[in-house]
Formats: sequence, structure tokens, C-alpha cells
Amino acid sequence: MKRLGILLSGRGSNFLAIASSVAAGELPAEIAIVISNRGEARGISAARERGLLAAVVPSRGREREEHESEVVSLLQQRQVDLVCLAGYMRLLSPQFVRAFPHRILNIHPSLLPAFPGLEAQRQALDYGARVTGCTVHFVDEHLDHGPIILQQAVPVLESDDLAALSSRILEQEHIAYPEAIRRVLGGGWTIEGRRVVFQR
Repeated sequence: MKRLGILLSGRGSNFLAIASSVAAGELPAEIAIVISNRGEARGISAARERGLLAAVVPSRGREREEHESEVVSLLQQRQVDLVCLAGYMRLLSPQFVRAFPHRILNIHPSLLPAFPGLEAQRQALDYGARVTGCTVHFVDEHLDHGPIILQQAVPVLESDDLAALSSRILEQEHIAYPEAIRRVLGGGWTIEGRRVVFQR
């Protein structure tokens, strides 16, 4: 059974979607550990309520290298096959990324490369985009940049405000992320340039 490590900083709604897919037998994996850099993160309490191993590794007031070293060590101790960022509000260092080559996934609420960084939904609205969505990608050393695994489009409606658009994108995130994890764990893929190519 493949083992997942989840990193989160907040409510962990994508973590919960992944956990639900695992529990339903839709995702052939187990969650080996959930780690947060914030002790007050709701995702940590949700993980513990589900009986999962959950750890807090505070980042505030610590050197980045020291903090990341502890996180990497925990993931390695738990023999994690795939690291899934689920609202983890920290940019990973090149050293962290190199510890798990092509084994770190992230989900972003836009159709990358459009609208990287913070408040992607607001960026889409402000730009006047007619279509946005979400992207699951491998993490590399740059922000919201690694090879794309899966994207899901979401139309921007005339009536949309930030809350409405964000909610509809989040619904698609909860579908796309478990599916992307399933595909990656299934193997039979290669990275060609910036494309993840799955063998059919």
C-alpha cells in the first residue's frame, strides 16, 4: 500500500477530500502522517479525529533549514511515497524538493500558468477571465511551476463574486486532487519537458 504524507497550514479541506477517498476505497493508499506548521490548524484536529498520526512542526521564529529538516525527517521516518501539499502556506526550498524528486504534489486554484501565487481566484476576477479552475502539479523549485498532472476548468459567471467563484473551484479541487494522486500512484507515466505523459 502506497503511503501519503500530507502537509497543511489551515482547515485542510483538500486533505479531507483525500482522506475520504482513501476511506471509501477509491484511492489505493494510506495516509501515513499529517504535518502542519501551525498548531491551530483545523486540519490537524480533523486528522486526529480520524485517528491519523498528526504532527505540528512550528515554523514561526525558526530558521527555514531547521524547520524543513524536521519535516523531511518525519516524512522519511514514515516511509512516505508521495507528499501532498494541501493548503501548505510555505514555499519549499530546493533542498526539500530534492529530498522527494517528482514525489511532491500541490493543488492551485487556477489554470496554471495563469494566476500563480496568492489569491488566484481574485486575480482571475480582477483580470476578467471567462474561465479559470484548478491545477494539480508536481512541485519544483519555483512557485506554482512544476509539470502539470491534471487540470479542471471552471467557468467564471457574470454573477460571480469572490466567495461564489472560490466555492465552485474548491468543489473541483476535491475531485481533481484524489484523482491526480491515484494516477501518479498508478505509475506508467513519464515527464517530457513540462508535460506529465500517462500511458493509456
